[in-house]
Amino acid sequence: MLLVVTSLRSQNPIVPNIGLNDPHIHIFNDTAYVYASHDTAIDNDKFIMEDWWVWSSPDLVNWTKRSVLSPKDTYIGKEFSRCWATDAAFKNGKYYFYFSEGNEQTGVVVGDTPIGPWKEVLGKPLLSSNLTPTHEYDMAVFEDNGEHYIIFGVWDYYIAKLNNDMVSLAELPKKIEINNPRGPYNPYGENKKMPTDDKPFVHKYKGKYYLSWGCFYAMADNLYGPYDYKDTVIKEKSFAEGFDAPTWPNGFLQGRHGSFFEWHNQWYYIYCDVSQTGNRYFRDSFISYIHYKDNGEMATIRVDGIGVGNYDANASVEAEDYFKAEGIKKVENTLGGFSIQPWADQSYVVYPNVKGLHNKTILAFEVLANTSAKIEVREASPNGKLLTILEIPKNDNYTFQKRPFKIKDLKEVVSICFVFKTDANESFAINRFEFKN
Repeated sequence: MLLVVTSLRSQNPIVPNIGLNDPHIHIFNDTAYVYASHDTAIDNDKFIMEDWWVWSSPDLVNWTKRSVLSPKDTYIGKEFSRCWATDAAFKNGKYYFYFSEGNEQTGVVVGDTPIGPWKEVLGKPLLSSNLTPTHEYDMAVFEDNGEHYIIFGVWDYYIAKLNNDMVSLAELPKKIEINNPRGPYNPYGENKKMPTDDKPFVHKYKGKYYLSWGCFYAMADNLYGPYDYKDTVIKEKSFAEGFDAPTWPNGFLQGRHGSFFEWHNQWYYIYCDVSQTGNRYFRDSFISYIHYKDNGEMATIRVDGIGVGNYDANASVEAEDYFKAEGIKKVENTLGGFSIQPWADQSYVVYPNVKGLHNKTILAFEVLANTSAKIEVREASPNGKLLTILEIPKNDNYTFQKRPFKIKDLKEVVSICFVFKTDANESFAINRFEFKN
């Protein structure tokens, strides 16, 4: 393992032009860790990945490279150029870093911290190439009610419960059934040989299980399935200017390997992108917000350079795109997007790194207020410096109205916190806000 002290500040890509790809993010000790593969060079003409990486961030904006796992320090035991996708898990005081040996097998190393140092414990693959009819690579590890499961494969996916030691299987892998699947090679459901893709991932939201392969996903009531295909989270309308091309041979839905994760009551999707490198063999990683519709399906994401955890004061901010929230509920609204509602006195939301605030004198909300409310605008946290107090009047029309308020003495970059001094009430919601001169 190598320790590196490189530190970068960026948005999307999260760390540009270094080939960080196939990203999985886990939150350990209130810090985000991305476990990833590594494309070696911008002039690659095939997939050349010689090690696996761990980076960390306190805010999803500032990233620091923490460790490198070399294939020589695993059962592979030599230099290797097919260090494919990874994942990680924590149990019983240990951290487990799972890695793909190309598109054939899966190994695992163990460490005492989220960044290692890593120790080879099996001396052989955890998932060998003859285990199932699919290929045993591009795994995801999912925790549910204290138990861990490993999901892997291409075209067909398999799942198996892990033993308590996290380095052996508690059962034979079972095939996951997906009804009516789609994929980058299967837009109409007719390609039975390649119905999905590689790189499966599983997450859970409000009791539903979500099986995803890139930006495609299916839902189920049971972890083992069957799953019903639903949609893609990326569509043509997702892209900001300059982020829609070039794409992969099969279009912008291909190659979106990544993972879904939650932090501070917000959901995110981290995924591969080649729009800024122009080379499918030298990929970046992007992060976008994820919002869930009332029926449980995921809304279409936005693919842009702003990313998450920071905001441009010269553009409107969607209220649901917060970094941290307590006592706040996202609600699907009739405008086709989402709003936020406070559900207790002292509820709050935080929008860090709002840039371009110098000389801004107006804070304008698009708000629905069938009851009056008071909002404290504070710096960074509910207990931070008080910037102003806003009195939101009752609106007799049950619709969103623009309400401007004066605000002064703002620095160029401020982390904004809204504290709601109101009782829980479905008749109060914020759709978006903006700063003006």
